[in-house]
Amino acid sequence: MHTTNYYNTLIEIAEDCPTAAGEVPPIKNKKSVANYQYELLLDNPYQFTSDEVLFTVHAIRKEFPKDKWDEQREIYFSKGQPCFRASPLPKRYGWGVHANAEGKIALINANSTEYQALLADDSVTKKKAMRSKRK
Repeated sequence: MHTTNYYNTLIEIAEDCPTAAGEVPPIKNKKSVANYQYELLLDNPYQFTSDEVLFTVHAIRKEFPKDKWDEQREIYFSKGQPCFRASPLPKRYGWGVHANAEGKIALINANSTEYQALLADDSVTKKKAMRSKRK
């Protein structure tokens, strides 16, 4: 089984993120991946791992019945999946993603003192979110 989980790590906003502060992803015709991730993490900081959030959003969007989630989770993680470095939250909307020592994640607004403290903490591994555009 593959995993997307990080431990004691801050996923920083992307170099080409168009905002320096966390923004609520807008809902257009229907909820996007960013909307679902934002709602799950904003209401439940440090309650879920990256794997749990990514699979839950996948299952909701694919409309899998709850009784099929265990089976679908095995299928989903049988091959590598993009991690939160590819999420629109740190790429586009100005949200850092912090994974604690247990791998549970929370959104951290990029213009917050908490984000700056995590950046300055040498015990926290830093990973940049992926750029939206190639150089």
